[in-house]
Amino acid sequence: MTEAGKGDSPLIAGIELGGTKCVCVLGTGPEDIRAEARIKTTTPVETLDAIDAVMRRWQDKHGFQAVGVASFGPLQLDPASRDHGRIVSTPKPGWSGADVLGRARRWGRPVGFDTDVNAAAFAEGRWGAAQGLWSFAYVTVGTGIGVGAVVQGRSIRGLGHVEAGHLRVRRMPGSTFAGACPFHGDCVEGVASGPAIAARSGFPAEQLTRNDPAWDEVVHALAGLFHNMVLTQAPERILMGGGLGMGQGHLLPRIRLALVESLAGYAQGSQIAEGIDAFLTHPGLGHRAGPMGALALGLRAIEGMITDRPI
Repeated sequence: MTEAGKGDSPLIAGIELGGTKCVCVLGTGPEDIRAEARIKTTTPVETLDAIDAVMRRWQDKHGFQAVGVASFGPLQLDPASRDHGRIVSTPKPGWSGADVLGRARRWGRPVGFDTDVNAAAFAEGRWGAAQGLWSFAYVTVGTGIGVGAVVQGRSIRGLGHVEAGHLRVRRMPGSTFAGACPFHGDCVEGVASGPAIAARSGFPAEQLTRNDPAWDEVVHALAGLFHNMVLTQAPERILMGGGLGMGQGHLLPRIRLALVESLAGYAQGSQIAEGIDAFLTHPGLGHRAGPMGALALGLRAIEGMITDRPI
């Protein structure tokens, strides 16, 4: 009997496909990881072939019951689209049009497929700091800024998936920085991401002191993003992760204060101000939210919350 048939918890193969690296995990959840592999993200063919090799090895040795793929994007998630399952309009060279879901379907198991940030949000809802919540969001702040928004157990979708990291918010008074986003210039990602900080200050974020003025605009932009999320999604909690989001300990307290000031007591503002430490916090799974998100997507596929099945 394969490991996939042991116990009550299904064995899932999870793939967190990131812009610089891919993390593959095999397990049933955060407390039961059987295997893990890291692959550098290069070209689509080279990267997906390397993932295929890992999946074949795990399938032969362990067996697994479903696959979860949490990918960088933007992604086409509309099953009616001829581009369903592909990466679209990405700034990462060579990856626009890459058929990620098509490759995953070859592994002959139910497939859960969503954005990396939506997947991380699902993991936080299942095992982390968003358990039991009706509406919540996971925001990654690092090389890019992505938002995973969950309401009633499902990620928000419409014409596309949420791309709130590219919202434009009111600029900090006196700022003259044009922004670093190749699509929008001074959107939130173009002002507050790692590359934006380096472009404006001339130094990587990890080399800046906590008192460097570059952080002022980061705090201002992220507080503006969270202000808009509060008044649109109305989440019960916002989780701020990512290399910058968790790696700069001074940011979270400053953003909390700026968000309370920005909301000015309007609508949910007073309630948020009273419980700001719990409302805006770090993910319970920390840096493991991403790969655990891939496992969560595989479990959702088995549970019928994602309808995609292998062809």
